[in-house]
Amino acid sequence: MHQYLFFIGDFPIRAYGLILSLSIILATGVAYFLAKQDGRYHGHIIDMGIYCGIAGLLGARLWDVFFFDWNYYQNHLSEILNVWQGGMAIQGGIFLGAAIGIIYTYHHKIDTWALADIVAPAIILGQAIGRCANLMNGDAFGAPTGSAFGILYPESTLAFLTYGNQPLWPAEVWEGQLDFVIFALLLIFRATNHAKGQAFALYIMLYSAARFFLEYLRGDYNGLIFGLFKSAQMTSLISFSIALIFFIWLGLHKKTSDTPRSTEKGRKKRTVHHQ
Repeated sequence: MHQYLFFIGDFPIRAYGLILSLSIILATGVAYFLAKQDGRYHGHIIDMGIYCGIAGLLGARLWDVFFFDWNYYQNHLSEILNVWQGGMAIQGGIFLGAAIGIIYTYHHKIDTWALADIVAPAIILGQAIGRCANLMNGDAFGAPTGSAFGILYPESTLAFLTYGNQPLWPAEVWEGQLDFVIFALLLIFRATNHAKGQAFALYIMLYSAARFFLEYLRGDYNGLIFGLFKSAQMTSLISFSIALIFFIWLGLHKKTSDTPRSTEKGRKKRTVHHQ
């Protein structure tokens, strides 16, 4: 792995920033494809990708600073935006990105739940690619495996500074792989006759469950809340519970997702053809 891909003069081009930018671009592109296929809202996707992408980066950084590493950053305020040092909490990215998305849909009179269902697979795809950035940067790393199995990080990474030359669990790699599995599951679920909002709720549930169990392998922070769970596990439990309640409630008060315009057009064409 290489933290620095190359230099332009003295300015480093970091793998972390490049892959993270690529994750936002590709996630936006996939969201555009899904919206265009659905026949709704694709004209808003690029703008939302920019606004929600920036908000997601800011939210992920601030969440990590204030909830995970405040003991350090309260004495190093000038380093709060130094994302290349490691420290991006995806929960904060989802929270602030979703908040900006809700504001955008409200302002443009867009059905928030319908759009959330459409873009849910794209969001988890962006997260999966983003974990590749964590791997290249040597952050979001696992705890020591206690065996010969594991990832050995270079000396310049936070993982090496924390654990030295010990093999660590590939926590970020496995999370990225699980995110790709969730991406596929969401695409399959969206093809079913689900209630509006259930696809997005399922995304929250699946990711929260995966993150909860993967936290047992993480080694970048070990503080426990109430002596039971790590902060990310508590967030995952709360998020999963709320999403599960909404998933069930939406199913009981089922309002099927609006029929895509493209499907309606196809039906009209087929009707005319048979006449």
